[in-house]
This record gives sequence, C-alpha cells and structure tokens, in this order.
Amino acid sequence: LKGSTLVTTERQGTHVTYRLATPDVERLLGSLRRLAEAQISEVSHLTRTFLKERHLLEPVSQDLLIERVRKGGVTVLDVRPTEEFQAGHIPGAISIPVADLKRRLSRLPKDREIVAYCRGPYCVLAVEAVTLLTSRGFQAHRLEAGVSDWRAFGHPVAVGDDVSPAPPKQRSRAKKEHP
Repeated sequence: LKGSTLVTTERQGTHVTYRLATPDVERLLGSLRRLAEAQISEVSHLTRTFLKERHLLEPVSQDLLIERVRKGGVTVLDVRPTEEFQAGHIPGAISIPVADLKRRLSRLPKDREIVAYCRGPYCVLAVEAVTLLTSRGFQAHRLEAGVSDWRAFGHPVAVGDDVSPAPPKQRSRAKKEHP
C-alpha cells in the first residue's frame, strides 16, 4: 500500500504509524466494502451468523445515535486504540480502547445507554466491548458504522483529544444514499 501511495507513514523511533494518504483512499475502501457486500452473499451471511451468536444483531444506526446524543441519554464510546481515536473520532465520544475496558468500567455511567463503535461494521472491537459491558450490567449497543462511514455521510469528525459533546447535524435519508 505504501508503494502504491495509498498510505503514508511516520516513524517515531521503532514505532511506525500508517495513515491513509487522502480522503479519496477512504472513499475507495468504503466503495470496495459496499461492492463486496452487494456481490458476495457470504459476507452478509457470515456477519449475521457472527452477530446472532453474540445477540448483537440489532446495531444502533447513525440517525438513532444522533437523536440519542441530542437528548443527552447516551454515552458514545470509541473502543479503538488511542492513536486511532486521536486521528479522528465522533464528536463527544470518549476513548477507552477495548484492551483497557475491563479495568476502566468504573469510569462509565451505569444509568445511561452506551453506544460503542470501532472501525466499521466488520470490526469486532465494538462487539467485544458490548459483550463485556452487557455482562457487567450496562445497557450497551454497537454503532453500525465506523468513523469512515460517519465521515462519508457528511457528519463532522473530531481530531486529537477533543471530546466536546457537540452533536452532528441530522441529515435527511435522501442525502444519505450514496453509491
């Protein structure tokens, strides 16, 4: 990917951070995912089977999340690694990587719904987080989308440590359709 200039790298000591080179690459990857979903029936079947076994088949949509954030009744939880959160996240989300979630449960409110998200509909980090949270008595669901999908629908994405609770604008369904 680096050789084809689809990603860029930044080295800090022995650590190398890879980033998509442009927003066009992100759109390309989204288009490839949608094509695979449309053309390969096994993708849909495997996803349903995986999620059904975990009782998580009903994700929260972007519209529903926006509505719940506006009403103030939900905590948005980004369970990706901290570096990914800082590179871009849903405004108002808090970052607790799934690897740290068990030891940081006390930081989460039990009296509010939690909506966890990660990299997209096939990322298992949110599934793992929701499984843990519900087993500990939290009301938790996963967001059906990731940050790339969120951005593709025209919603704002925050960067760095910004966790300001400004909710995104809700868009009409007609504008959400994309090829």
